Amino acid sequence: MRSLVLALLAGTSSTAFAAEESGPDIVVTGAGLPARPGDIAFATAVIDRARIEANASDRLESVLSDVAGLQQFRRSDSRSANPTSQGISLRGIGGNASSRALLILDGVPQSDPFGGWVAFPAYATDRLGAIRVTRGGGSGYFGPGALAGTVELESAAPGQLAPLAASLAYGSRDSVDAQASATLVRGPGFATFSAAYARGDGFIPTVRESRGPVDRPAPYEQASGAFRGVVGIAPDSELQANVSAFTDRRERGTVFSGNGSDGADASLRLVGRGRWGWSALAYLQTRAFSSSFVSINAARSTATQTLDQYNTPATGLGARIEVAPPLGQGIDLRLGADTRDVSGHTEELFTYVNARPTRIRKAGGESRTTGIFADGSADLGAFKLSLGGRLDWWRIANGSLVERTIATGATLTNSIFPNRSGTEATGRAGLAWTPTGWLTVRGAGYRGWRLPTLNELYRPFRVGADATAANAALSPERLTGADGGVTLAPAANISLSATVFWNRLDDAIANVTAGMGPGNFPGVGFVAAGGVYRVRQNLDAIRSTGIELDASWTGGPFSARASWSHVDARVEASGAAAGLDGLRPAQTPRDQVSGTLAWRQRGFALSTTLRYTARQFDDDQNTRTLKPATTLDAYAAVPITKALSVEARGENLFDERVEAGISGANIVERATPRTLWIGLRYRGG
Repeated sequence: MRSLVLALLAGTSSTAFAAEESGPDIVVTGAGLPARPGDIAFATAVIDRARIEANASDRLESVLSDVAGLQQFRRSDSRSANPTSQGISLRGIGGNASSRALLILDGVPQSDPFGGWVAFPAYATDRLGAIRVTRGGGSGYFGPGALAGTVELESAAPGQLAPLAASLAYGSRDSVDAQASATLVRGPGFATFSAAYARGDGFIPTVRESRGPVDRPAPYEQASGAFRGVVGIAPDSELQANVSAFTDRRERGTVFSGNGSDGADASLRLVGRGRWGWSALAYLQTRAFSSSFVSINAARSTATQTLDQYNTPATGLGARIEVAPPLGQGIDLRLGADTRDVSGHTEELFTYVNARPTRIRKAGGESRTTGIFADGSADLGAFKLSLGGRLDWWRIANGSLVERTIATGATLTNSIFPNRSGTEATGRAGLAWTPTGWLTVRGAGYRGWRLPTLNELYRPFRVGADATAANAALSPERLTGADGGVTLAPAANISLSATVFWNRLDDAIANVTAGMGPGNFPGVGFVAAGGVYRVRQNLDAIRSTGIELDASWTGGPFSARASWSHVDARVEASGAAAGLDGLRPAQTPRDQVSGTLAWRQRGFALSTTLRYTARQFDDDQNTRTLKPATTLDAYAAVPITKALSVEARGENLFDERVEAGISGANIVERATPRTLWIGLRYRGG
């Protein structure tokens, strides 16, 4: 990393000298190609940097909750949740560990190469300049995986960053939250360095009436660092380099429930903004994950280790190229290709006897998607048209499951799964009509797809007494959908948007109940009494219809924004899963609401955020109900000097019980209780 930084800074200096002596000014932005004019045809929401900074938890997943309908699989955040439950989705099409929305940072897909979940502690909020959420699938321009929508993270630009910035806060349960960054601008280039650290003693996840002697607080400790360098290499071209790393340690509230995640990313992107626009991107992701699982008796007086997933390495390697030929005023066409190759496996110790493992398991494989795409937009005055499509080739290969006894090394299972491949054609089309400056009517249709993750194909897992087996024969998910809406802007400071949508997710991957403990079951081994045995399966479909409302207002130093999502989602199932037909997908609330009131003037800032989540079911059979929850967050900043301010933050101020999960023995787990913070923030240099 040091060599890369020195090379970039040297390149910045030499390029700046050349520009001053012999050529036109070189302007760098650090961004990709410009937005497409036809994007107005799709349902989008933007979270700006001011809102990202004024967030009570200072965590990305909380910021994303401003967009109603964008949710993780569970309600808990990255301080207490198991990392494998933090996939993101939109529009109520259900989910599991894997994301059904495509998350990208500066053009690079961010989902875990093995499991598809999101490593939220890797994204310090002070590194982000804006977040753009596009609801609705089929966004083939960004690559496969955008079933429910696309979440674009953009790194902060130099104009959004102070030369030196730092924040330090102390919070409830001996928590610490710290971030720092430095920005260097030299000629036609800049470099940013940032670091973040967070820790806390944690709260007890199990609710009071369900606790026993084994229950204890769940501490966490997380850190990340990032370098970003941008160098102008010609009047219309620039080189962008990103290098980042993170580490994350959490416990789940009992002995033998710790987990850890580590990762490092690197990417290079060349962007040309001349008469022919173009972009070339290459990236590398490495991940390592470990987790331990525990069985607890009915009195919650003893805890016994049941599985040690001690090593889950994974790698993602990808590239993308696109070209925007000059076709005339108001016409934008993007042609390109992309590829992503992922590989990984899990190594586990299981079947414990007298507190010692007796068996060892290794399972994993690799997959690849390669696609070509075309995405066109036309600005036809009052009409904006968008039409895009892509063709993907996919391959799943080298899948295996090997189980051995530890004492003798004898092979118990040696499954080599057949290689599979196929093609997928997807796309989307949208039309927006703006008859007056204050009214826009829009409609869109789309089709998207997602390949099963290596985690879904090969890795069994446990949550409390419940166990879920993998399924190497899973088919890709395919979504067909349409939406229509209207946006009203009766004044420059007011915006109202309403959207209705219909989605059908065919071959939806779900965890389907197949038995009850006690007993031994294929793929997971022993399930204790009260535990549930599930298997990952392709359902016939998940059908989701609903409405989304978004509103914003700004009046001088005051502002307000609100978002509401109402979803009616139902499972269509037959065969072994016929009992699920007509039920709601697990972890899918009917209503979600988010509203924020804010005031900002002369360095002072105040904001409050109210969020409501309706009841939802924790399981596929709709027998375990998570109660609705309403929370209130608050943020305040008071300047001491021009560069230094005091910040106070409050999460879940009324200490609402936010239920996040229910295990097989009806043990209820909660999300973050009331958490108060006080700290300092410095912006200067």
